[in-house]
Amino acid sequence: MSEAKTVRVTQIASGNGRKPGQQATLVGLGLNKIGRTRELQDTPSIRGMLNKVAHLVKVED
Repeated sequence: MSEAKTVRVTQIASGNGRKPGQQATLVGLGLNKIGRTRELQDTPSIRGMLNKVAHLVKVED
């Protein structure tokens, strides 16, 4: 079996002053400080969350 694909997500901007849904999405992704990086499964639900906060994060495949 092949390995599940992952994406590396780094927060590059603060969630302060953003809409509550965007702040909650950052927390859901495991990001709450600038510079924090997470390796996440590449699933449609994660991609949707990343699209919602695309201006706050950097995504590397």
